[in-house]
Amino acid sequence: MAGDCMFPDVETDGSEKSEEMEIVVNVGGVRQVFYGDNLNQYPETRLAELINCLSGGYDSIFSLCDDYDPGKREFYFDRDPDAFKCIIDVYYFGEIHMKKGICPICFKNEMEFWKVDLKFLDDCCKTHLSEKKEELEEIARRVQLILDDLGVDASESRWKRCQKCIWKFLEKPESSYPARVVAVLSFLFILISSVVMCVGTIPDLQVVDAEGNRMEHPTLDSIETACIGWFTMEYVLRLISSPNKLHFALSFMNIVDVLAILPFYVSLTLTHLGAKLMELSNVQQAVQALRIMRIARIFKLARHSSGLQTLTYALKRSFKELGLLLMYLAVGIFVFSALGYTMEQSHPETLFKSIPQSFWWAIITMTTVGYGDIYPKTTLGKLNAAISFLCGVIAIALPIHPIINNFVRYYNKQRVLETAAKHELELMELNSAEGKAAGSKSELEDLSREGKEGPSYSSQLKVSHSDTFIHLLSEEKHYRTRLQSCK
Repeated sequence: MAGDCMFPDVETDGSEKSEEMEIVVNVGGVRQVFYGDNLNQYPETRLAELINCLSGGYDSIFSLCDDYDPGKREFYFDRDPDAFKCIIDVYYFGEIHMKKGICPICFKNEMEFWKVDLKFLDDCCKTHLSEKKEELEEIARRVQLILDDLGVDASESRWKRCQKCIWKFLEKPESSYPARVVAVLSFLFILISSVVMCVGTIPDLQVVDAEGNRMEHPTLDSIETACIGWFTMEYVLRLISSPNKLHFALSFMNIVDVLAILPFYVSLTLTHLGAKLMELSNVQQAVQALRIMRIARIFKLARHSSGLQTLTYALKRSFKELGLLLMYLAVGIFVFSALGYTMEQSHPETLFKSIPQSFWWAIITMTTVGYGDIYPKTTLGKLNAAISFLCGVIAIALPIHPIINNFVRYYNKQRVLETAAKHELELMELNSAEGKAAGSKSELEDLSREGKEGPSYSSQLKVSHSDTFIHLLSEEKHYRTRLQSCK
């Protein structure tokens, strides 16, 4: 009876069909009128459930909306009206496009509230959503790394704690002032070693040995030995303290470190022991070849330069553009070298002896280098050369803009992520200090049961959280678990 008195406009005999019903939805002050035939296309959505909830009384209605006016048959929702305007497109067009300016994660949560499946979201909008989720996961990973550095596990052995300290000291210059000093020293050793390698090739600074062969000055050799000693000690300490030694050994930058160190020891071994096993000339050639490999140490600068790391990533993301550039050049080189060879055959002093030899001319012409060792002498050949270098300029200029965009986008993204991670830590610290972190006591008890009690400050940080990650991984219950799942 309460239901009949409350909703007199609904006939109990069922004469009014759900397809003909008209309901009014007020979302954040924006009113929308819907008809049952449209909403019933997707009966599992929240709006479609509103049609059949009137006969269920207050419990049924307020399980779906925030308020209801029976006189106007108007449902009230305290939700984002801009996102709602995009979501209702599914009832009319069968797909949803996310408006610019709306946070993708918030839009995903709105779709979940209105019980609309993500499959109706357009592919371009799904791309934005996946990119945003990756950004939040990267922020979570960075925050977790910082929290791991702050926390101390009392159950760990002294050797494990010592390993962590060495690893943080060598791998994270921002962790302390001595770590920054060591990073600067490592950078200086790399520069000194590279300069010594270059200066050692100057004939005036070389000395002559007993056999009359030129060799590097003993002083430069001593500096080189000191630099190699530093690199060796640094690599060994990082390998010993590494939490995952296999991953450490197979990392690209660590392979570069080995290539920068290994030639010194191999050449030293060949110099002292190789003479007994092979001819002296062969030993010297092998030593010279190994010394050339010392140029690999210049790549060690990438470890201390965020700009070089950003450039490397931008080139990785630009493989498609670089591939197009190489394809354009390859086609142009083949075409213009064949034309140049054909047009220059009529000249008695032609420099184009064959098409493969003409490849070199086409390469230096299309890249606008122009050494001048091979050049056309006929009028048609010169015309072909003019067209070839114009096409080369166009082919090189076309993919430059996307590559620069990739570099700028990644560089700006890294700065935003660093700022977001710091902001997240500040929010966590503020929440922990004010005691406003929801469920922090229960999580702290769980950590205590696991025997992972640490200093009060770091423990509070680990159990507090802000809203940044709630929408990202809403199915997880604990902030600590969410961060660990993003590692």
